[in-house]
Amino acid sequence: ADYLDNGNNKMAIQQADKLLKKHRDLHCAKVLKAIGLQRTGKQDEAYTLAQEVAALEPTDDNSLQALTILYREMHRPELVTKLYEAAVKKVPNSEEYHSHLFMAYARVGEYKKMQQAGMALYKIVPKNPYYFWSVMSLIMQSISAQDENLSKTMFLPLAERMVEKMVKEEKIEAEAEVELYYMILERLEKYKEALDVVRGKLGEKLTSELQSRENKCMAMYKKLRRWPECNALSRRLLLKNSDDWQFYITYFDSVFQLIDESWTPPPEEEHSLEGEVHYTVEQAVAFVEDRITEESRSSRPLRGPYLAKLELIRRLRYRGCNDEYKLGDPEELMFQYFQKFGDKPCCFTDLKVFVDLLPSSQYTKFITQLLEVIPLSAAAEGEMALPADIKALQQHLCVVQLSRLLGIYHAMEKKQKLAVVRELMLRYRHGLEFGKSCLKTELQFSDYYCLLAVHLLLDLWLEGEETAVWQCLSLLEEGLSHSPSNAQFKLLLIRIYCRLGAFEPVAELYSSLDAKHIQHDTIGYLLTRYAEALGHYAAASQSCNFALRFFHSNQKDTSEYIIQAYKYGAFEKIPEFIAFRNRLNSSLHFAQVRTERMLLDLLLEANISTSLEESIKSMSLSPEEDDIPWKDLRDNRDLTVLFSWDPKDRDISEDHRKLSLEEETLWLRIRSLTLRLISGLPTLSHPIQPKNSEKTAENGVSSKIDTIRSLLQQLEAAVDSGKKFLEQKIQYPVLGPPPTRMAGFFSNGSCQCQTSLFYLVSDIYELDTNGLEDSAEIQERIGNSFKSLVERLTDLFNKCKGDLIEVRDGTLKTHPSLLENLVFFVETISIALWVSGYCDSVLRPFKSNLQKKKKKKKEPPVFTHFLDYVTELQTLTSNVIDHMKGLEILLTALKLEELSLKDTLLLQEEKKFTKTVQGKVQSSYHHSVQEIGELLRKRLDTIKKLKI
Repeated sequence: ADYLDNGNNKMAIQQADKLLKKHRDLHCAKVLKAIGLQRTGKQDEAYTLAQEVAALEPTDDNSLQALTILYREMHRPELVTKLYEAAVKKVPNSEEYHSHLFMAYARVGEYKKMQQAGMALYKIVPKNPYYFWSVMSLIMQSISAQDENLSKTMFLPLAERMVEKMVKEEKIEAEAEVELYYMILERLEKYKEALDVVRGKLGEKLTSELQSRENKCMAMYKKLRRWPECNALSRRLLLKNSDDWQFYITYFDSVFQLIDESWTPPPEEEHSLEGEVHYTVEQAVAFVEDRITEESRSSRPLRGPYLAKLELIRRLRYRGCNDEYKLGDPEELMFQYFQKFGDKPCCFTDLKVFVDLLPSSQYTKFITQLLEVIPLSAAAEGEMALPADIKALQQHLCVVQLSRLLGIYHAMEKKQKLAVVRELMLRYRHGLEFGKSCLKTELQFSDYYCLLAVHLLLDLWLEGEETAVWQCLSLLEEGLSHSPSNAQFKLLLIRIYCRLGAFEPVAELYSSLDAKHIQHDTIGYLLTRYAEALGHYAAASQSCNFALRFFHSNQKDTSEYIIQAYKYGAFEKIPEFIAFRNRLNSSLHFAQVRTERMLLDLLLEANISTSLEESIKSMSLSPEEDDIPWKDLRDNRDLTVLFSWDPKDRDISEDHRKLSLEEETLWLRIRSLTLRLISGLPTLSHPIQPKNSEKTAENGVSSKIDTIRSLLQQLEAAVDSGKKFLEQKIQYPVLGPPPTRMAGFFSNGSCQCQTSLFYLVSDIYELDTNGLEDSAEIQERIGNSFKSLVERLTDLFNKCKGDLIEVRDGTLKTHPSLLENLVFFVETISIALWVSGYCDSVLRPFKSNLQKKKKKKKEPPVFTHFLDYVTELQTLTSNVIDHMKGLEILLTALKLEELSLKDTLLLQEEKKFTKTVQGKVQSSYHHSVQEIGELLRKRLDTIKKLKI
C-alpha cells in the first residue's frame, strides 16, 4: 500500500506477488495488485483480478475499501453498489456497511434504493440523520421524476408525512431537518405552511446563516403576494442596516404594489404580522430622506441611502410622477454622490445604473462639473494637470469612464480621438508612479486609462484606420508588462490577436489567465472558436482536451459533492449540485467541443479508409446516434467578461445573445451532421457474406444507406436554415460574441463541395448494388460528379490565394479569411479522400472480376472517370502544397523592421512593443502555414495510394 501511495506501482505489484505466493487467498493483496495494474495501464488484467475477489463477496474492510478505490479509478461506480449489497446481506447489522451502501447508491443516483437504504440504516441505528437521508432521497426522486404530477402527488407528500411524524413526536433536532421541511413545503407550493414553520418554534433553529429566517419569510410573503408584510419586514431590516440594497428593492416594490391596490391599514389593529406598513409615496420619500440624515451621523459612509434616492426618482419617473415630491435634481444628486464616493472604484458602476436619468443635452455640462472638483495640478504653465495622489486619480478615472459611457468620446472626430488616446496614455504612465510598491499579482491603479485608450483605438480601427489595431496591441502589451496579472489586458489581447488571425500568442495568454473549473465552460469559447479555424491543430487538440477533461470530471466531482452534502446535512445544496451538473451536461460549449474534437481527431489521424474505420471505432461513433441535447442546450458563455464602457445602444444586447445562440446552434448542427455522415462511410463497405445469407447482408447495409440519405436531407435543411440566418447580416459589437465559421463555410464553397461528396457516396452505393452491367446512366452521373467536384475544389483553392500578410503604405495588413479558407480546404480534401477510399473499395472488386474473365471487352467508363479524378486531386493538392511553400518563403522574408511607423507620436517605448507584436503575428501565421502544409503532405501521400 505504501508503494501505491508513493506512485511506485511496479514495486507494489512485485510485493503483492510475493505475498500471494505465501498466502494464495489473501484478498486484499490481490486487489492492491489490481490497483497497481490499473495504474500501469493494464486495465483488463486489473478488472479480471478484481472480479475474482468480488465474486467471493468479501466482508473484510480492507478488501472492500481497496476495491472501492479501484472501481472509482476505473470509473465504474456501479460495481461498488454490488460489492456492498453482498456485504450487507452477509453482515446485516453493520452500520458502516449500510452507510457505505447508501453512499454507493448516491454516486450512481439510485434515489429509490437510497431511500430504502436510509430506512434500513435507521432501523438498525435510530439516528435522525439516517431518517432524513431517506426523506431527502424522496425529494431527489421528485426532482428527477419525468412526470411533474407524480412528483407532486406521491414523492413530496410522502416526504412531508415522514417529517410531520417526527415533528409530532418532537424528534426534530437539527437546523438541517427544519431546512428540509421548509424545502418540501416550498416545492409543494404550501407557502402558508412553510411560513408558519419558519415563524414558529421550529424556525428558532435556523441560525447558521445571517437573516436566514427573515430571508425565508420574505420569500414566502412574495409568493403569497402579502405586500404589507413584505413592506414592513424590509422596512424593519433597513432600519437595522440601511446599506442592504436587496431590501430597498423589496421595500420599493411593495410600496408601489400597495399603492396600485389602494391598500389601507385595518382600523384598530396591527398593520401587518411584521408591524408598521408604508403605503404612500410620501412615506417612502420621508423614509429614504431619514436614512440619508441617519447616514450623515454614521461613523463610516454608506452608499445605500443615496442610491436608494436615485432609485426612487427613477421609479417615480417611470410612473410619470416625479415633480410633486421634490426629491431633487438627479444631476445634482449624482454630483453630490461623486463628491462623496468618487475616489472609490465602485463609484462608476453605482452611477452607471442611473445615467439614463440625465437628459443628453446635459452630458457635457455634467462631466465638466465633475472635472472641476477633482484636485489636479500642472507642473508648469501649459502642461497637463495631473492627480497628486491615488484618490484624485480614482476620481479622474471615474469621470473618464462616465465620458465613455455617455458617448462623449464616440461623437469625436478622428483627430480629437487620437488626442484623447495620447492624453489617456500620458495619464496611464504618470499613474504608474503610484503603483511602484505593488506586487506582481496586484493591478496598477491606472490600468483603466490604458484600457480606455485601447477602446478608443478599436473605434478608429472599425472606422477603417488600419494602424490603430497595431497600436491597440502595443499599448496592451505595454500595460501587461507593468501589470502582469491584469486579466482584462489578456482577454482583450486574445480577442484582437484572434481577429487578426494570429493564434500563437493566444495560447500562452490564455494559460496565464489560469482559468479555473467552471471558467472552462464560460470563457473557454475564446480559445476553442479560433484554434483550429486558424490552422493551429496541435493547440486546438490541447484546448479541446482541457475543456473536455473539465466536463467529464464534473460528473464524478458532483457525485462527491452530493455525498458530502448528505454527510453534513446540507440538504438544500443537493438540488443545486444536481442543477449544476445538468447545466454543464447540456452546455452548448460542451457539445461544440465534443463534436469539433472528433472531427479534428479524424482530420489528424485518419489517413486512409482503413484507419478512418479504426478511428471511428475507437471514438464509438455511429451515424444513427446523436448525443446532443438539442432541446435543452444552454448557452453558458460569459459574453460580458470583457469590460466595456459603451453606451447602451452600442453594447451587447439581449438580442445579440439570442442571435448568437441561434447561430452557434445552427453551426453545431451542420458540424454534428457532417461528423455523423463521415462516421457512416465505413458502415457501407460490404462484408463478405456466404451465399445463403445474402438477403440479411443487403438489408443490413441498405438500412445504413437509408441512414446516410436521411442525414444528408437533414444537412441540406440545416444549411438552408444557416443561409437564411446569414441573410440578416447581423453585426455583433466588436467585443461581443465572436461570429461562427458558418459565413466562411458557405461563401468559400466548402459547403457545396462537402454536400456533393456525400451525394456521390449515395451514387457509388447504387452502382455497387446494381453492378456494372446495366448502369451506364449511373456511371455517367458519377463521372459528372467527379468533374464538378474537381472544379469546385479548384474554386475553393482560388479563394485561398493571396498574401496572408502584406505591407501596405508602411502598415501591416493581415488576411485571416484566407487562413480560414485554407483550413476548410484541408478539411474538404480530407472528406474527398475518405469518400474516394469508399469508391476505391467498391471499384476494386469489380476490376479484379473483369480481369479474371479475360474477355476483350471495353472497360466500363467509371474506372477512367475515377482515375482521372484521383490524378486531378493529386495535381491540385500538389499545387496547394507549392502555394503553401511560397507563403512560407514570403512570411520568412517579410522584414518587419522596415515598417515605417510614420506616426511619429509613437514613443520609443511604444515602437519596441509594436515590433514585438508584429513579430508575434508574423510568427503565428508562419506556424499556421507549417501545420496546414504538413497535413496536406499527409493527404498527398494518401492520394498516391489510391490509383486502382
